[in-house]
Amino acid sequence: MKTLQEQLRGLDLMTSAALGGLSVQLQPIPGDVEVIQVSIEQRDALPIYVTCSDSQVLCMCYLWADEDVRAERRTELLETLLDLNPSVPLSSFGRVGKHYVLLGALSRNARAEDVAQDVAALSDNAIDALDAMSEFLN
Repeated sequence: MKTLQEQLRGLDLMTSAALGGLSVQLQPIPGDVEVIQVSIEQRDALPIYVTCSDSQVLCMCYLWADEDVRAERRTELLETLLDLNPSVPLSSFGRVGKHYVLLGALSRNARAEDVAQDVAALSDNAIDALDAMSEFLN
């Protein structure tokens, strides 16, 4: 099976094209699990992390941490996230530890072009999610 880097060769250029020419940088993250950080021009605060298992490619963007949520509105935020989840194309809300995330998954055999489309959609959805949820955040 190809490594993630081999599978995603050209992801930066394809993602850039999907985002209308924004500059995209790929950075491998050292560790036991292969992870690639995708940084997008004008969206540096919302990098996308791409990793894989034997069966899927996972794309994830960290949105905010628990401490960023207004305590008195936490329940309302959670209900709003559940309500919004079906209408966020190609992405789902979740939580990793104390961080809220947006994620998308594809087949492990997905083409780099498909992953680029997912990364672009995830990045757009992350911006929309932050905008929609800003009233719940400090």
